Amino acid sequence: MDAFLTSLSSVIEIVVVIALGFWLRSSKKFDDNFKGSISFLIMNVALPLSIFVSVLDNLTREKLVGLSGGLIYVLISFALGYLVAWLLTKIFRIRPGRRGTFINMFVNANTIFIGLPLNLALFGDKSLPYFLIYYVANTVSTWAIGVFFISNDDPTKEKGAAKGKFNWRKLLPAPLIGFLAALIYLLTGLPLPNLVDKTFSMVGGIVTPMSLIYIGIILADAGLKSIHFDRDTVLALLGRFVVAPAIMMAIMLFFKNTATIPTVEQSTLIIQAATPGLAVLPILVGQAHGDVEYATNVVTTSTVLFVVVVPILMQIIQHI
Repeated sequence: MDAFLTSLSSVIEIVVVIALGFWLRSSKKFDDNFKGSISFLIMNVALPLSIFVSVLDNLTREKLVGLSGGLIYVLISFALGYLVAWLLTKIFRIRPGRRGTFINMFVNANTIFIGLPLNLALFGDKSLPYFLIYYVANTVSTWAIGVFFISNDDPTKEKGAAKGKFNWRKLLPAPLIGFLAALIYLLTGLPLPNLVDKTFSMVGGIVTPMSLIYIGIILADAGLKSIHFDRDTVLALLGRFVVAPAIMMAIMLFFKNTATIPTVEQSTLIIQAATPGLAVLPILVGQAHGDVEYATNVVTTSTVLFVVVVPILMQIIQHI
């Protein structure tokens, strides 16, 4: 019960800040350009610096070797997620224009703007190394595989047309570069100057509150009245909130017979597997002439419903 109340309290804190962003945008305190500006600040400045400092503060070369097991768990869960989602598009005959969104909802999560602040609120900085494992795998999965399914789900594309290609440059976004730079610095064994540490930490400290405000802006722009539940939406939400975490739980239980999995690692990976859909899904679907309304709806509904899902999931995790 204590774990449930703690997680509920953390989620309420997150919701309050999201509500602040929602109100500021709805009341026109933020103009149309602010969303793009805050996104750039988080993704290209604050988050890379935050990740760089956090890796050096929370990892050692010895711990780094031990994290390889977590990457294996995540990759297996992604592979199974893609398989299950693809099979369900056939079984339920998900129509063209929605299939790419449907598959991505099962596998790829909003790790930056929701997963990161949620994880830090629930488990603290000690969970960051395990979060980074999921983040790296999620980034590669999104831009190497997820985008492939979306681009090849273009209902306007003629049969036999050239297959969609993914942009290799998107495999190295600024946050991932910050992570890789931190790994290289970690392996050198050099100490981080105190001035650099404090400066990077100060700038990186804005990531969580600004990310939550950004979510509020997204919700305000999408409009809560646009939320609706048709069959394909419900199936996609079940994939995000039930199938994906269930797969991760099964993997944790399987590997517990042969390896010791830290509680924080297990909780982090399961929670990340249940975070809402990618905020950029509607943009990617729009570029592929898909069903943008459907993509926007599943992203918005998953963002709203995660408030209910997380406390329940935290209670289940205690018994694994």
